[in-house]
Amino acid sequence: MTATPISELTDRAREIFRLVVEGYLESGHPVGSKSLASDGGLNLSPASIRSVLAELEALGLLAAPHTSAGRMPTDAGLRIFVDGMMRVAEPTAEERARIEARLSESGPVEQALHQTSVLLSELSGAAGMVMVPTREQRLAQFSLVSLGQDRALAVLVGEDGGVENRIVDLDASMAGSLEAASNYITSRLMGRTLAEAAAAMRSEIAAGKTQLDDASRNLVERGLAVWSEDASQRPVLIVRGAANLLDDDALNDIERVRSLLEDLEGKQSVSALLESAKEADATRIFIGSENRLFGLSGSSVIASPYRDREGRVVGVVGVIGPTRLNYARVVPMVDLTARSLGRSLERAPGRSQGKLIA
Repeated sequence: MTATPISELTDRAREIFRLVVEGYLESGHPVGSKSLASDGGLNLSPASIRSVLAELEALGLLAAPHTSAGRMPTDAGLRIFVDGMMRVAEPTAEERARIEARLSESGPVEQALHQTSVLLSELSGAAGMVMVPTREQRLAQFSLVSLGQDRALAVLVGEDGGVENRIVDLDASMAGSLEAASNYITSRLMGRTLAEAAAAMRSEIAAGKTQLDDASRNLVERGLAVWSEDASQRPVLIVRGAANLLDDDALNDIERVRSLLEDLEGKQSVSALLESAKEADATRIFIGSENRLFGLSGSSVIASPYRDREGRVVGVVGVIGPTRLNYARVVPMVDLTARSLGRSLERAPGRSQGKLIA
C-alpha cells in the first residue's frame, strides 16, 4: 500500500498523526485515543479521535499492534513524518562542545574514528557506526627512529601529507641500521602503495639488487609489514554501543534484536548500505522495511558522509537503532559529528586518511 502524502490530510488528521508519532518516538509505546484526548490539546472526544486514528490506519500511516493498544506509526508513516513534519532539534551548546572536545584530541586517525563511534553511541542511546575509507596510502617519506635498544618508531609520511606512527621491535643487531633502512625505503619505494612497496622490496632483495646488509633488509621488511598486517586486520565497519540496543522493550522482541545483532556482526551488508550515503548532499535516513537489510529487524539507520582535508568523501558516520529513534535529535547530531570529524582531520596533519582499509 502506498501511503497518502501528508499534504492530502486534513489539518485535524495531520495534527493527530503528528501527536501519535511524537508520542511513540518519545515513549516507544503505541499511543491511545484517551491519552491524546487528555494530553494533546485537541479539544476532541476520544470517540472523534478514534475515528481519525482509524482513517490514518486505513491510509497505511498508523498500525495497531494489539487490540485496544493504541496506534503506532508504520515505516511509511515514519517516512512521511521525517520528510515533511519533523521539527529538528539542533544539538545543545553542551552537546556541541562535547563533540568538538572529543574529536579535537590528538592521536592517530584510528583513534578519532573509534572515538566517533563511541561518541555517537553515547549521544544517541543507540549503536554508533563509522565506515572507514578504502584508499591506500602512497609513500612519500619513511623514517625509523630509535626508542632504545629493542624498539624503534616507524614514521610513514604519505603523499597527502598525512603521518602515521607504529612501534617496531628490534633485534640487538639492528640498532645501527635504522638510517640505511629509512633511506632505502624513501629513495626506492616512494610513490607506491604499501602493497606495491612490499612486493618491490622482496623482488629487489631476491634478485640481489640491493646493497643492504641482513640487518637493514630485516628492518625494511619489518617497517613495511607493520602497516600491511595492521591494514589487513582493520574492520570494514567500527560499531560501538550495540548493548544499547538491548533495552527492556527490545527484550520483549528478542527475535528482532537477534536479527539486528546478526546484521551488525556481518558488517559487510551494513557497510554496503552506508556506502550509498557517501554521495549524499545531506544526512540520509533509512527506515525499517524500506531497506531489505532491515526487513526483519525493523531498524533504522541515520548516516552522514565525512570528508578529508581535500574535500573528498572518505567515509560515513551513523547511528543504528530501532525505528523509534528520536530522529529530530539524532539527525542533526549525526550531521554535526560528521562535519566535526572532517574538521578534526583537516587541522591534524598527523591524522592521515590514506591507508585505512574499509
